Amino acid sequence: MGSRCLLERVRGQVLTPGDPGYEDARRVWNGAVDRRPRAVVRCAGVADVAQAVRFARERDLPVSVRGGGHAVAGHAVCDGGLMIDLSAMTAVRVDPAARTARVQGGCRYHHLDRATQAAGLAVTGGIVSHTGVGGLTLGGGIGWLMRKHGLAVDSLRSCEVVTADGERLVASGTEHPELFWGLRGGGGNFGIVTSFEYDLHPVGPVAVAGMVAYDLAEGPAVLRRFRDLLAQAPDELGAVANLRLAPPLAEVPAHLHGRPIVSVGVCHAGPVEQAEAVLRPLRAFGRPVLDTIAPRPYLAHQQLFDPAFPHGRHYYWKSWKLPPLTDQTIAVVVEHAAQVTSPFSAIPIFALGGAVARVDEDATAYPNRAAAHDINIVAAWEAGDPDPARHRRWVRGLWSALRPYGRGVHVSFLSDESTAGVRAAYGDGKHRRLVALKRRWDPDNVFHLNHNIPPS
Repeated sequence: MGSRCLLERVRGQVLTPGDPGYEDARRVWNGAVDRRPRAVVRCAGVADVAQAVRFARERDLPVSVRGGGHAVAGHAVCDGGLMIDLSAMTAVRVDPAARTARVQGGCRYHHLDRATQAAGLAVTGGIVSHTGVGGLTLGGGIGWLMRKHGLAVDSLRSCEVVTADGERLVASGTEHPELFWGLRGGGGNFGIVTSFEYDLHPVGPVAVAGMVAYDLAEGPAVLRRFRDLLAQAPDELGAVANLRLAPPLAEVPAHLHGRPIVSVGVCHAGPVEQAEAVLRPLRAFGRPVLDTIAPRPYLAHQQLFDPAFPHGRHYYWKSWKLPPLTDQTIAVVVEHAAQVTSPFSAIPIFALGGAVARVDEDATAYPNRAAAHDINIVAAWEAGDPDPARHRRWVRGLWSALRPYGRGVHVSFLSDESTAGVRAAYGDGKHRRLVALKRRWDPDNVFHLNHNIPPS
């Protein structure tokens, strides 16, 4: 392939099979992904990214792009091609006076959160801090703060992009605005984003956050209370219901580990003194087996669920966007939660609404802003499981049962959707606009290892 030639063109490392570090470099968060690139280029900066793209184009090599490496589909790593790895590019520059941050494309949210929280600022970003900033943002960017401050893309000011021709440009509301529209929800289809610039918002450093958990037998009543609470809750309340076997987290007492539960995780993004009244209807309800809600560093809350979704475990996901939960939907979810096949699997139900829904549907490529929830059906199991197919069947069973209630799909939660599934996720109108962008910026579909939007 000429890896020596590539090494002469970049400042970063070039790793090929047999090199020290190659095996680690090709591993991503989802341990079920086991692919072997011909080479991994660990980029030291934007110039390396551009050179890597040109090198791959000259030799007609498949290209995959790794930011955080957290996508469940494992698109970050390819077989037999060039893996362009941004994971060493983790610089964050915060301007506290302007309330902005410039973030390199290899950052994970713990890099970004640490830098912004030093100034009492934050931007929406996930519920697991080892998620990559790039992948989460390009898919829209949900998280605890979205009802108050919108999706990550709603705070995005600009992107520095390396195109399929190996050229560098900036996309923003004034420079290449149509490309900027597509980057805000269209995934990695149009180029490699090497840095993101965000508006930041006052958050923390202390927030009232944590979770309340109940026996799964109380699931229907708890999810109805979750629904009713959100119908009148202020935007400051971020909330995620979750059905699973209680995980061995530090905050979960040992006697609860492995017990079927339904929990409601919360993060109040407003003044601490206002949170008690907002959360009282939840905390005073039923017979909780655990209540960890308390004032705590926002930074700590962002990392609370990290141990429940570790690197190297095997994962398979499907999802739906949903309208407000009905009693019928709740019954379906609780029934399937009781049939879970792995102690590591989970069914998180994200509460949307608030600032997410107030942005015009056509303002960004992110689809279905009017949805009330994202439900993510997560199967997880350890390597060596004798029957991994049963976990996938469990996911597909709940996903199929929810089809009558589904209103589209969150693209970042797709595992194995076909091109038709991706088109359905965006809807015909947005998909046509994204196809036109793809034809303009990547007519040869160089960036096809993603939830792909073909150029025709």
